[in-house]
Amino acid sequence: MTSRCYVANALDEGMRLDALLGERGLYPSRSAAAKAIEAGAVLVAGKAASKKHVVKAGQAIVYEVAEAEVQTPLTGEPIELDIRFEDDDMIVLSKQAGLVCHPSDDHRDGTLVNALLYHCGADHLCNVQGEQDRLGIVHRLDMDTTGLMMAAKTDAAGEALMAAIQDHVVDRHYIALVHGVISLERGMIDAPIARSAKDRTRMAIRDCDSAREAITTFNVLERFEPSRRDNGYSLIECKLFTGRTHQIRVHLEYTKHPLVGDPLYTSSAPRDALSNLGLRRQFLHSYKLELEHPTKGVELSFADNLPQDLEDVLAKLVKRSMGVTDAGRAVRELLAEAPHPSICGIPYLDQR
Repeated sequence: MTSRCYVANALDEGMRLDALLGERGLYPSRSAAAKAIEAGAVLVAGKAASKKHVVKAGQAIVYEVAEAEVQTPLTGEPIELDIRFEDDDMIVLSKQAGLVCHPSDDHRDGTLVNALLYHCGADHLCNVQGEQDRLGIVHRLDMDTTGLMMAAKTDAAGEALMAAIQDHVVDRHYIALVHGVISLERGMIDAPIARSAKDRTRMAIRDCDSAREAITTFNVLERFEPSRRDNGYSLIECKLFTGRTHQIRVHLEYTKHPLVGDPLYTSSAPRDALSNLGLRRQFLHSYKLELEHPTKGVELSFADNLPQDLEDVLAKLVKRSMGVTDAGRAVRELLAEAPHPSICGIPYLDQR
């Protein structure tokens, strides 16, 4: 990384920090600038600042940029997609385990963007984020999180979908299996999230300028008795009201009920709890998605059953069930007629 300095002038006065960094070309886009600020790579007057910081003339802004690398243009790849809806504006698909949403330093190919390029072509994917690596992307799921997500074909649809997510009018619901028996029937986790100060690969609950509002609600669907190897489990439904990186995973660890199989947020998970479950990833699946079509105004609703590897885990726990809740019965009823994922994982999942 290289550190550079920019001194704000009179024309910069009153601009948001992320907007200034993007519009002045210091970062490729405003979203790239926001990510850098969140990662602590931008200092204003020698101190970390929020992306909402209002710039004043004369302020020295020190920012880090990666050394320039020559990268080959992205190409489409024939990666199978489980598409549930498609028209000229958007796609709704069920993402398989092991599929990264967009290229990064660690994954330059084999991503959802590569698959979308092959399926649609670059001219038929939105580019509202101004980066080739983000073509079609309006939100993300973690690599090993499965289930329903959206992609946009046109800039108008992409802008509308991102605005709908920002305005909390897209309903995104997940099914998760967590450690421990949750006594509450339902609850809300309202705790701000920022990049961890100790480990830059992790997010954390923090009280700092870069922390962003994060709200998750949950309903308990089913509980499973503890055994000698573990402290029991709870199957829950989570709803996102915001979309922070690793939000559900961070919030559940914060409540001392981390996701089963999570490789990163495991501070309160029993060490040997997974030895008899055979799970190789976090138990998290985006099972319900409801939204208004970005250009036609019609309501769209989708439901997606658990993939086979997660079904297998629940089958191993069935004899320990403490009963299905009313919320659990409602989810079962919804999924009774819903399709099952046609792709459970991609080939390189077993080679990592």
